[in-house]
Amino acid sequence: MDRKTIRGNRLGLLIIGLLLTLLGGYTLARGAHAWPQNVAPGGEPLINDPVRAAFARYDPWLWWVIAAGAVVLALFGLRWLLVQGRRERLGDFRLESGSDGVTDVRADTVANAMADEVGAHPAVLSAGASMIGTRAHPAVRLRVVADENVPMSALREHLGGHAIPHMRQALEMETVPAVAQVSLEEPPHPRRTVV
Repeated sequence: MDRKTIRGNRLGLLIIGLLLTLLGGYTLARGAHAWPQNVAPGGEPLINDPVRAAFARYDPWLWWVIAAGAVVLALFGLRWLLVQGRRERLGDFRLESGSDGVTDVRADTVANAMADEVGAHPAVLSAGASMIGTRAHPAVRLRVVADENVPMSALREHLGGHAIPHMRQALEMETVPAVAQVSLEEPPHPRRTVV
């Protein structure tokens, strides 16, 4: 999930929380007879005679307004659901532009090269990488499955001493932040074939 989606979720939760707080406060005030009794009497049900009269007065088009509001709410919900799967990925970015030409780099290519280099280490069972961030400030996110019998210091040395510096060199940048999520697993047992 990318940062924009996280901010949107927080804002949406804040608005829903405020609305529910206002409704809860109204309910408490109505139940405690603190609300003006000529507007919303505490002893009567919510759908009382004035509400029924308002629905009867605006009968033909009031239901259309309610239906349109429900459709808009459903579309907001559908959009929210679709946005949840959005990932923070970096597209292509330009390394160099000048009189000699232009150097464009595909972020997927850099990420795959990084994953291949990390996966070449004997302690790594599988590796994946993705480029995130912006074109000016790219970062890399690694997912590594390593042999549980190998010391983490060897894996850390391979990442910090070889793979990440090579990526920085390829991108011609002094710093490229990297986050590695490492899972430890038992290595698969070699199969023996009997002839």
